[in-house]
Amino acid sequence: MTQPFIDFIAQSPSAFHAAAAAADRLEAEGFSRSALLGDDAHAPGGHLNVRDGAVVAWWVPENARPRFRVVGSHTDSPGLMAKPDPDVLREGFRQVAVEVYGGPILASWFDRDLTFAGRVVTADRTEHLVNTGPVARVPNLAIHLYRGDMPEIDRQVHTQSVLGEDRPLVELAAESAGIDAEDIVAHELITADAQRGEILGDMLAAGRLDNLTSMWASLQALLAAKDQAEHQAGDILVLAAFNHEEVGSASTAGAGGPLLERVLTKVAAGFGDPAEIIANSIQVSADAAHAVHPNYPGKHDPTHHPLINRGPVLKINANQRYASNAATEAEWILACRAAGVPHQTFVGNNAVPCGSTIGPISSTRLGLPTVDVGVPLLSMHSARELCGVDDMDYFVRALSAFYAGAR
Repeated sequence: MTQPFIDFIAQSPSAFHAAAAAADRLEAEGFSRSALLGDDAHAPGGHLNVRDGAVVAWWVPENARPRFRVVGSHTDSPGLMAKPDPDVLREGFRQVAVEVYGGPILASWFDRDLTFAGRVVTADRTEHLVNTGPVARVPNLAIHLYRGDMPEIDRQVHTQSVLGEDRPLVELAAESAGIDAEDIVAHELITADAQRGEILGDMLAAGRLDNLTSMWASLQALLAAKDQAEHQAGDILVLAAFNHEEVGSASTAGAGGPLLERVLTKVAAGFGDPAEIIANSIQVSADAAHAVHPNYPGKHDPTHHPLINRGPVLKINANQRYASNAATEAEWILACRAAGVPHQTFVGNNAVPCGSTIGPISSTRLGLPTVDVGVPLLSMHSARELCGVDDMDYFVRALSAFYAGAR
């Protein structure tokens, strides 16, 4: 289980790569890709829709019940996005001008071998995936040139990476895609740590665990559950992996956009009233959770201490930063019990800010009952995060049980 997940991370240096890798796997398992939603969207079998770094897939059993079981996640991770005109020459170095994407721990991006990955669009309007391989680095200032603590990072001045060779980034991107640089009209390229994931005993260190942990687990769970669906609950199984969660989800490919709503509405129309069917369905919002940091335990609520390798985390917030409620929480706990998986609960310390997820966004837009869960991480939003090997297995099993409607 762990090595295939490490391979998936390596295949997914950007949201566009993650969506493509998932789509390729689903197609290999018999899902049909369609850019448009036709009248056969509710036909038995697997269906697949990819858009702008997001992917929605759904499995309709032969004797489907008019009810959805959705697992939502996201494909994007924080990083440094190349600006439209990225090339900078300074003090004899060729650099890449970047814009900070999301909320990365900026210090973690220094002194790492970086690839630029994403997509380019050519003059014929064709999209090409790009992964340059390790070509750049954001160098730290030598400690001899300052005294005391590290100087504060200026997001504009200090995040510009140094390229390892004297060629523009667009040329490197074109070479990666096997096209001519002159044909590139536009690009979306973000940094990714070029180092592969590594197993550290019973933990896994890798980039983009937020939120490839959830995307990978939901993909594995869907494929495991689809063949059992007609023999158990008979619900329609949906995987939704959105882009742009790290910047608020307000995009056509984000959870705040119409992507999932269009799919659910079109499929439900083949069975009855879409609004009623969606309201009677359920969604797991799967996103990384905060494990207790052994050096900062006071940042957590004293009675809720999620630990690595102790099971997936149920996330609850009275102020609706998470979409969980008693009814949906019970569904998740029952799924964990059915899978024989331990589970934990996260509730924020009242004096510490709390993050949020796609859960409240998609549930509010669709009227879709939702529970927020995730694998506990350390170093969330670092260029290289840490999770438990056992937790990934637990999460796949719990999501499989959820999809199967097991109790």
